[in-house]
Amino acid sequence: MTTASKTADIDDLARVPTAQPNAPSPTVPMHLEGLAGTARDYAKAAASENTRRAYASDWRHYTGWARRHGLAALPPDAQTIGLYVAACASGATSGKPASVATLERRLSALMWNFAQRGETFDRTDRHVATVLAGVRRTQGRPPEQKEAVLPEDLIKMIATLDLGDLRGLRDRALLLIGFAGGLRRSEIVGLACHPEDALGGGWIEIFPDGLLLTLRGKTGWREVEIGRGSSDATCPVAALEAWLKFARIERGPIFRRVVGGKVGAEGLNDKHVARLVKRTAVAAGVRGDLSEGERARKFSGHSLRAGLASSAEVDERYVQKQLGHASAEMTRRYQRRRDRFRINLTKAAGL
Repeated sequence: MTTASKTADIDDLARVPTAQPNAPSPTVPMHLEGLAGTARDYAKAAASENTRRAYASDWRHYTGWARRHGLAALPPDAQTIGLYVAACASGATSGKPASVATLERRLSALMWNFAQRGETFDRTDRHVATVLAGVRRTQGRPPEQKEAVLPEDLIKMIATLDLGDLRGLRDRALLLIGFAGGLRRSEIVGLACHPEDALGGGWIEIFPDGLLLTLRGKTGWREVEIGRGSSDATCPVAALEAWLKFARIERGPIFRRVVGGKVGAEGLNDKHVARLVKRTAVAAGVRGDLSEGERARKFSGHSLRAGLASSAEVDERYVQKQLGHASAEMTRRYQRRRDRFRINLTKAAGL
């Protein structure tokens, strides 16, 4: 194959990370084309939309780098990928060195994209693994964790909302449900009224004692219980009931856009959760010891999830179950307190 034709193949793959859903397959009999389309839809659903978008972006990044340097992106070559990792880590690809987490994600994206094209890639090959190990050793650092939204922070954040407005009612319910459920932002915006409305997300059931969420997360299906709070002002169930009542939502997505005082039919994008947390945290003066820019960087949709893990003073196994973690160690990574040295082991040991 010529270099020109190889480059054209790379361009095509960069533009189309997965098979076109309506493109006929020459290896499938005509009477099975409908079933082939269904199979492609199921294959597409194996990864979330955000994951597919990130993997497609990383694939374009890799193939573009390979093309510029006259290298073949396919079939996968460990030496080429080792050079790519070194280029990303050194900042040669963008002027800014990529973090270890970014490199790990890009390697995962390459493995996924190679697999979609029927190719295999062993990331433990010495040409890749040794380079990555060297990057970890020379520039690895602890991951930058997002700030946890604690209960007192959440109450201040809700106070910045206009609760006489539909947007304010929606955003109060969203913040409280996200916090009390320890939910990922995709799980929040994926909530629907009934199982048949869920479209692969989760749904709600309201009981006298609280709210039951059935969710599909990274670790599979799980149930999350959210009990009623001690005050209607901060009760997540009461807040959700108020939003559903005044928005007149009985079917479909729970959290929707509000435009011109009217509630739309489509669900919110998960980026709305991150923007809402950042905006209300800054407006409420949470972590006022930081600059406004630093606060905007410190808070994200994940701050609600970390907030529950950091503030719920109960047996750790209950928090682990609520967050859907496979291990207690993962749950501990979410526990972030601002009152450092609260427990002084030096004094406890008698020194």
